[in-house]
Amino acid sequence: MKKILSNKYLLLVIRIVTGFIFLYAGIEKISDAEGFARTINNYKLLPFSFTNMAALTLPWIEVTTGILLIFGIRVKENAFIISALLGIFIIAISISLLRGLNIDCGCFGTSSGIKIGFLKLFENVLLLLLGIQLIYFGGGSISLQKET
Repeated sequence: MKKILSNKYLLLVIRIVTGFIFLYAGIEKISDAEGFARTINNYKLLPFSFTNMAALTLPWIEVTTGILLIFGIRVKENAFIISALLGIFIIAISISLLRGLNIDCGCFGTSSGIKIGFLKLFENVLLLLLGIQLIYFGGGSISLQKET
């Protein structure tokens, strides 16, 4: 099983797909920062004073880590950042589901209109597992940086 999970071509695909997912998600959020701030506020987890700060910084973190993953730069470190974000997203979605909120997830900005639910929770857990795989095994081949 370890041989399959550590296959350099599989890791390359996971790295690039994960990078593009976060790059796209970040760009969508940047394009409507005000709407994204409203989406964050709908979760009712952060004090209002932190909502704008989160709406302005989170998408840029996603874009930066996505680009760096795509190009294979500091793969393990960026996979860790993405995995930490996914952990936060999983907690936020879980709490909101337990509270019975019927809100947009905000995963790909405000234009997607995707509601939180168990499918969205599953998607985030799956991405988290892929992130952990990148943390553990690295990013495969074809990279702008040699892995150490």
